[in-house]
Amino acid sequence: MQVQLSGQQIEITPALRDRVNNQIDRLTRLDEKAISLSVVLSVDKLQQRAEGTLNVTGTTLHAEALTSDLYASIEMLFDKLVTQLRKHREKISDKHQREVRQERQYG
Repeated sequence: MQVQLSGQQIEITPALRDRVNNQIDRLTRLDEKAISLSVVLSVDKLQQRAEGTLNVTGTTLHAEALTSDLYASIEMLFDKLVTQLRKHREKISDKHQREVRQERQYG
């Protein structure tokens, strides 16, 4: 998976990069075929924002998290992306199972 990590008005430290890379494992366990992930970290006064766009086969998932702690924002961002990815995978597998059932019924 291609990963792009950038910061707006913040320098990406090795600790931030490690935190994001550790969270990526959660996504790759769900879907090894994820194409790319773009994470943008930004700071606006007291609000720390983490935005992520995940491209997987068939769709693009986007989430953002806003807290007072950047590490918590990263955690929340990946929680949201994992939830969306699970939902997307279930939708795909449900559709596939429905097609197989119809084929058996009418085939």
